[in-house]
Amino acid sequence: MINYAQAAPKLTYPFDSPFRWGAGVPSTGETNLINLVYPALLDLFREHIDPNRSESASMLIWYLQSYYRLDEEEAIASVCDQRGDKGVDGIYVNDDNKTITIFQARISQKTNSTVGDKDLREFAGTMTQFSSSESVKAVAESAKNVLLGKLITRLDLMNKTATHELRGEFISNIDSDRNGDDFLALAPQMTFLGKTALMDSYISDSRQPVIHAEMDFDIGGFNVTEYAVDASTKTIVAPVRANELVKLEGIANQSLFDHNVRGPLGNTAVNKDITKSIKNKSLHRLFPLFHNGITVVCRKATIEGNKLTTGEYFVVNGCQSLTALFNNRKHLTDDLRILTKFVRMDDPTSEAANMVTRYSNNQNSPKPRDFMSNNKLQVILQNEVHKYYDGKYYFEIKRGELGSGSKITNEESGLLMLAFDLRQPWATHRKYQLFEDNMYADVFGRPAVTADRIILCEVIREEADKARTEIANKLFGRYILTRYLLVYLLREILENSEIGKSVISTPKTFVREASDRNRFQGCIGTILKDLVVDINSEVQESGKDFDYRDKLRDEAWIQQIRRSIVTLYQKLVGRGTIRSFGDEWESTQPTP
Repeated sequence: MINYAQAAPKLTYPFDSPFRWGAGVPSTGETNLINLVYPALLDLFREHIDPNRSESASMLIWYLQSYYRLDEEEAIASVCDQRGDKGVDGIYVNDDNKTITIFQARISQKTNSTVGDKDLREFAGTMTQFSSSESVKAVAESAKNVLLGKLITRLDLMNKTATHELRGEFISNIDSDRNGDDFLALAPQMTFLGKTALMDSYISDSRQPVIHAEMDFDIGGFNVTEYAVDASTKTIVAPVRANELVKLEGIANQSLFDHNVRGPLGNTAVNKDITKSIKNKSLHRLFPLFHNGITVVCRKATIEGNKLTTGEYFVVNGCQSLTALFNNRKHLTDDLRILTKFVRMDDPTSEAANMVTRYSNNQNSPKPRDFMSNNKLQVILQNEVHKYYDGKYYFEIKRGELGSGSKITNEESGLLMLAFDLRQPWATHRKYQLFEDNMYADVFGRPAVTADRIILCEVIREEADKARTEIANKLFGRYILTRYLLVYLLREILENSEIGKSVISTPKTFVREASDRNRFQGCIGTILKDLVVDINSEVQESGKDFDYRDKLRDEAWIQQIRRSIVTLYQKLVGRGTIRSFGDEWESTQPTP
């Protein structure tokens, strides 16, 4: 239970939040990066605005994508703003940090207004509903028929409440007033993220660097390595005191890392280890032995005596380390030095500088997919696609590799085959399991998996995505899992004709040649449009509270939709109202 009667230090940005610095940090004046004044702020999340979704919920999705770095599907799935939500706009469970975060978002149309203690007290009351397993169970029971109850069940909150710490985040486009601040001082589990915090913490996607003041480093008593590439480019490597590095401008508002490939990732296992070693002063002299170092790209890097001076700089590798050092700067000593590489270039925004950024950031954690990039099955499939479809498609089995034609990733192919071949569209949200032992063998380890099947699934995907745009419920239509529902339904339709069965058994006949591929694409495009008409009717009958996110993960619901739509399709074919796939294929037969 949250104790508001006892004062406690306010955690302006709690430990598992993407924010790692205080709200009182002065702004750099880059207020043009995002405009939070209504209605201009709507442009930040225009793609999420829909008549069936509140503007505040749309802003929360944007926030989760921009600050929590969630992908679109996960961000949407975390938001539950609708009737009966009991004051909850979203929930996010971080199993790594053992935290449950409850979100509430508020948009103000008045620029001169503030958030006081009233709204915050109400949010505190909302949070108490999640303070114990018993209270969570009560909320789930009372909200079982709306999105909140389904989200609680999906996230397994009744069990995780006992093992995870509860916290709350209140997001708004305006700041809090004195009354709000006083209340927050008594609510250590609550974080307020208003206009100032969002502005100061926003990481721009612009490539224009912020010009920071020159910085001097004391390198007296240490050897420094210099390497000149040419007259305009050189590198200086020096062991720099951490307590000087944390004085670099732009750490607080992250503008120092505008060109880094990642922002602060929060309290990950690696960052926990960094923080632990920072606090252990006996390890400070050993830091250069186990730390990878920091890379700075700059326009100026000079050495005069014991002083190294840098100017017009930004950090391209070391965001996590510098942020951890900054947050724990009271523990730093003169013994803690970081090997820092200063790459001096006439143009710090050049392609060469971008190359330094890319190649310096090769420490990203590997994914299961990466471990399969040299798997024999994947190499065979890649070579086969190249052999038969070179210039039209290429099969990416290693992240970042290039090829000619339209790219097809083995991850997307796996999801399509999971829906089309294995008939499990409800499992496609678990894409992280595709390359794990059990599912990998089921998806890829089959004689039927050939280059032709990969292209067949890709052609179906292209048409399914076109058909999704015709779905009346735009939120449902835009949701990525709807793609796999359409792919699955098409598979069921094809099963009902001899020519359709040939598509499944011998895809080569329908996609190997460009003319056949175009013909097949046109036929299934017509069928998918017909299916969308029936889907629109089914969804409309589900009412305004239709939870597409939950339904698309529900095997029973998808099977019910399959029975309803496929049966109706067959009736319409039998009555001659629409044409079967076989009829469509025959009608497009080229004239001899």
